[in-house]
Amino acid sequence: MKTSTIRDGQGRILGNTASFSNGDTVARDRSGKILGRSSETFNNTRDRDDRITRNNSADANSLFRK
Repeated sequence: MKTSTIRDGQGRILGNTASFSNGDTVARDRSGKILGRSSETFNNTRDRDDRITRNNSADANSLFRK
């Protein structure tokens, strides 16, 4: 598992991502709540309510954008 910290343009921590060996990534906000996940297997990104937010793109970082 590889963990990366996500920061905004001013260096403030927005959250983190945890990448797994199977290609899945889980995104969490700075308080540790799950924002969503991405899957390279299914090539999509889902939000915390399991709705597809990006199809044909496994981009967990898109979950941090408002």
